[in-house]
Amino acid sequence: MPKKSLPRIINVSTTATPNSLRISWKNGGESIIDVSELIDTFRVYAPLRQSPDLFNQVRVGEYGADIVWSDEIDMSADSLWRLAQEQSGKTISASAFRKWRENKSYTLDDAAAALGISRRMVAYYDHGEKPIPRIVALATLALENNLSY
Repeated sequence: MPKKSLPRIINVSTTATPNSLRISWKNGGESIIDVSELIDTFRVYAPLRQSPDLFNQVRVGEYGADIVWSDEIDMSADSLWRLAQEQSGKTISASAFRKWRENKSYTLDDAAAALGISRRMVAYYDHGEKPIPRIVALATLALENNLSY
């Protein structure tokens, strides 16, 4: 099995949009990521909510494994990579997956049967314990639009 490389950040800067970052990845890609949901959700980011000047002081952490604002405030490259994938439409968030399941009135078992995966994987995706693969995100879209192949 090929070795999976972890996402690494080589550059980060703020954008004109509040709470958004432009990230250059070691693999050559670039993403603009809105981190406002993370900042609004977690207490550790309260100083960033209160101070746009602090938010503008973002920098790449050691080895490109994260971005940092201070010794106490950081975000991992893995989390940012997954968020970039969600925001670009390549996958969906756990909350969007859960909303899809609830809108279809699917139990965990129903969703598993519809997607052709195990109930356990549906539970992992529903609770955000595992990233949702693109193929599963596309399947939810097809089922949402009542498409069949």
